[in-house]
Amino acid sequence: MAFEVLKGEEREWPAYLDEYEKLVIRMNTPRVVIDNAVCPTATLVQVDSARKHGILLEAVQVLTDLELSIKKAYVSFDGRWFMDVFHVTDKFGCKLTDDSVLSYIEQSLATGSATRSSGSCGGDGVTVLELTGADRPGLLSEVFAVLADLQCGVVEAKVWTHNGRIACLLVVRDEGCGEPIENSLRIHRVESRLRHVLKSDHGVRGAKTAVSSVAIAHTDRRLHQMMFADRDYEHPSPSPTAQPPSVSVQNWIERGYSIVTVQCRDRPKLVFDIVCTLTDMEYVVFHGTIDTDGDRALQEFYIRHKDGSPISSEAERQRVIQCLQAAIERRASEGLRVELCTVDRPGLLADITRTFRENGLFVTRAEVSTKGDMASNFFYVIDAAGKAADHDAIEAVRQRIGTGTGCLKVEEERWLQVYWKAARAREEAQPQTGGGLGLFYLGNLVMRNLYNLGLIRSCS
Repeated sequence: MAFEVLKGEEREWPAYLDEYEKLVIRMNTPRVVIDNAVCPTATLVQVDSARKHGILLEAVQVLTDLELSIKKAYVSFDGRWFMDVFHVTDKFGCKLTDDSVLSYIEQSLATGSATRSSGSCGGDGVTVLELTGADRPGLLSEVFAVLADLQCGVVEAKVWTHNGRIACLLVVRDEGCGEPIENSLRIHRVESRLRHVLKSDHGVRGAKTAVSSVAIAHTDRRLHQMMFADRDYEHPSPSPTAQPPSVSVQNWIERGYSIVTVQCRDRPKLVFDIVCTLTDMEYVVFHGTIDTDGDRALQEFYIRHKDGSPISSEAERQRVIQCLQAAIERRASEGLRVELCTVDRPGLLADITRTFRENGLFVTRAEVSTKGDMASNFFYVIDAAGKAADHDAIEAVRQRIGTGTGCLKVEEERWLQVYWKAARAREEAQPQTGGGLGLFYLGNLVMRNLYNLGLIRSCS
């Protein structure tokens, strides 16, 4: 089964265009092929087009925003024309079979626009707050408390922490009328209060705030840019025993390339984080290979500056290594993942984060979204020693929040749900010979034994 998008050949051309102009338009329109027959374990997505800076990132962004895993990839660019080939699976490790997803990938890659990008933040007429500063225990609780006190409702939010620094993107509205906050005096007051909360003993880099009325096109990319501007990569890791990802940079003098090699644990959006960082540092990827083996990932990129020159100094080489290591670590899941789905109300986030703090838990990463009157929140939480929160602390939070507040789930419960869905998907994909069913029941037995030993919790 193969799908092809050749946009230029299906359109009605204006009468004033000659054949040469039509050819130029065709050449600058990406050609997208999606094939489920080439690889037995993944769906192949191929994109051919005239090159422009950032087009590789656009392709990777479309795939990762759909929560697809890039298992293998090949990138080639001769200076004028590029070809990217991706081997992708869904989050359960299966091929893509949903026609709506296949069609969306085709249209987005062919037109260069992700119309339903999950990475966007806000919409028309929003108030977006950007915060960066020195992280400390309980800081996020104080930020949400200030917003609640100023009657600013949080519609969406993303928070990253890394190397003792914090970056927040917050979409807020007037809690009373539900409209964007447009009064300049009130905006100044919000900024002033938040800057005071963020202020620390780190001098001029202690706190930065910004307010915008323009929606963020891609929140993850913006968070990378904010932490890069804050130079989080220069700070030592708070955990002296933590091993950074393996990143090396060497120059291939004969061909004029700098070769970047990354080896680390595979995880969702790893490719995006690396390609995003290289792109925002003004490097062009000419060739590249991406491979995964189990939970390990190996990525190699042949890069140059936009002016065609390779990395030229040891200081620049070290900076590239530090920035890529930081980009990989920012999204690393430190702590226990806690999800809360509940009815939205004023001060909800202030109450939740205060409850975490009062029970000795601190947030390392968070994502908040609202739809209608429902709020969906997830947090990665650690204890005072920097370790993943234990279940006694989580149970204390459950009791404080109350069972009537909403559905509170922890990471392992979510992992169980993904496990069962993946197991069922594999069972349905197996021929009806009994083999797949036997494996499913074997997995069921293993999971039941783990539960009886107290190593995992029930989903019920």
